[in-house]
This record gives sequence, structure tokens and C-alpha cells, in this order.
Amino acid sequence: MANGTPTATGPTHPSRVLVVDDEPNIVRLVRGYLEREGWDIATAADGPAALDLAASWEPDVIVLDVMLPGLDGIEVCRRIRTFSDAYVVMLTARGEEVDRIVGLTVGADDYLVKPFSPSELVARIRAMLRRPRTGAGTPAVNASARQLGDILIDSDRHLVTRAGEPVDLTPREFALLAMLAEQPGRVFTRQQILERVWESEYFDDHVVEVHVANLRRKLADDPGAPRYVQTVRGVGYRAGAPA
Repeated sequence: MANGTPTATGPTHPSRVLVVDDEPNIVRLVRGYLEREGWDIATAADGPAALDLAASWEPDVIVLDVMLPGLDGIEVCRRIRTFSDAYVVMLTARGEEVDRIVGLTVGADDYLVKPFSPSELVARIRAMLRRPRTGAGTPAVNASARQLGDILIDSDRHLVTRAGEPVDLTPREFALLAMLAEQPGRVFTRQQILERVWESEYFDDHVVEVHVANLRRKLADDPGAPRYVQTVRGVGYRAGAPA
């Protein structure tokens, strides 16, 4: 069951943040900080309750612990990504690289290692909420469709197809691909990508690498010899234009 009841809202509601953690002290602390921002907060203490609330309440941001009873946070995030584009911040007590990599691979947008600063969590959520979740309002995405070989990027419909078949991308992956495709052949540094796609100082280069790897996998782009998203060693990435 959820630990908190969502606040009823009208047609235009404050941003909604779902906090999922089975440690009551952390939930109380985080909830207090988030409520000061004027956001609506709901909480859940296990994986199944988190999925139910994510589907019924439609939060804008989900703060999701990795270690949960019922279903762990990795599996919860994977399932949420089948029906929601809410921003997901994963919390991990281990601090192990594998947790972060797996979390980002299944669609999380960011991660924090426990113990973390609630103020830093608030700052990261603020940065996320400044961006439309579709990425349509960022400089990275232009309203016109672009072609990369057999890949079509249609920003108006937020749709990517490869050889006519739709490719299921997260909003962040879409924004990253659209930015690179905006100027095929131009090399973007990791810092430029962070500034334009993430619009935040809190992310590191590793986040870009994970999202590039996800893009290549979904585009069936050979990581050993990528055609669509190419690595320029020591500099960054560029979009190729295969025939």
C-alpha cells in the first residue's frame, strides 16, 4: 500500500513527485523537503504499490530506491517505462557502478547514492521539471523531420523509425539523437551534450555514455563499428549519415 495519499488537484496541478522507499525515516525527510517546493507528493514502500501509483496518479518525477520489497527498483523502473515518461531518479545504498549502469539502462534519468543530500535531490528535480518531458522545448530538438540513412526523426510527432519500423526511445534518448542529427558530421563534446540535453551541472560524462549505448542498441547500431552514433575518441560523438 502507498504510505501517503496523493493530493487532489485541478486541471492544472502542481508537479507530482512519487517517492518510493521502504525506509520511513528517508521518506519523511525527503517528503518534507519536496513539499516545501509546493509539489504534490505521494509515497510507496514497495515495488507493486509504486507501479500502481505510477499508473493511476501519473507523477512527473519518481524518486525510486533500488532495494525494495516485492519488486526491486530496477524491475519497477523497467515496467514503468512501458507506460510512463516520468523522470526517474534512482537511489542506491551500495554506491556500486553496476547499480547505476543497470538503472540507467532500464530508463532511469539520474541516480543518487545514499546517504545523499535532500537539497541536492531537490535541485536535480527542479532541473528536470524545467524541461518538457518530450524534449520538444529544448534547443536540441527542431520541429522538422530529419533523416539519417534509413532512420527518420520526426520531432513534431516525437517519433523515430528505422526502415519504416518505429523505434521506442525514452524522451532523453530521443532528445540526444535529435540533437546529433541536427548537424550530421559535427562532433559534440560530452559537456555540450550534457548542457543541451540534460541542461544540468549535476550529471557526469558516464550518463552520456550509457545513453549512447542504449541508443545504439535500440537502433541496431553495431557498437564495434557504429554508423548512426559515432564516437570520436577523446572528444565526443557525432551523427553519421549512412547510405
